[in-house]
Amino acid sequence: MARKKLERFAENKAMHHVIEPKREEVLKGLDLQGKWGEELFGNDKPIVLELGCGKGEYTLAMAQRFPEKNFIGIDIKGSRIWYGATEAQEKGLKNVAFLRTQIELIDNCFDAGEIAEIWITFPDPQIKHTRIKHRLTHPNFLMRYQSILEMGGLIHLKTDSEFLHGYTLGLLQLMGFPIHKVMHDIDKQLKKGEESLLQEVKTYYEEKFRNEGKKITYIRFSFA
Repeated sequence: MARKKLERFAENKAMHHVIEPKREEVLKGLDLQGKWGEELFGNDKPIVLELGCGKGEYTLAMAQRFPEKNFIGIDIKGSRIWYGATEAQEKGLKNVAFLRTQIELIDNCFDAGEIAEIWITFPDPQIKHTRIKHRLTHPNFLMRYQSILEMGGLIHLKTDSEFLHGYTLGLLQLMGFPIHKVMHDIDKQLKKGEESLLQEVKTYYEEKFRNEGKKITYIRFSFA
């Protein structure tokens, strides 16, 4: 297993669309900050992020469905990113990239207004009170997202955790941020063919949770 990981890390380094900066590089401000469209994608199309992308199932699916946009999957695990990056390369997708970094450093990676949309798919709910600051919808993270999103840019949270769903919903209401759509059970609330991205695209964890009989929830919100 260790050998396979090393091989994947080496392959990641060879792929143009995989960005793996050192922490100190990010802390100084990533070289690509403010220049992702121009220098990496070679265009000025809107950029969409998937946070905690894992193997990049959503990143890849969205890239194929929406060629008019660019997509960046972010995760700290290089061995996970390898799967998505390899598939993107095999399919010849030019509007996909992967960034290996910690999500709490996201505002050092992108400029103000550089991002059009953010997806948070099945994050660790960090249920223990001592882990509250690590929840990806904690106010500290929301402020980071707000600093890089364009005006009116959407954020999507898809999770199996009723705890995280409720926590986020309550927090958004408390902070007065616009909530555009809420679903407590996607399967029951969506008709067939409606919002197909939510119904048809499933991450590894979503498949696992569905098989366990868990409800899949969704919130779409913005900051303005």
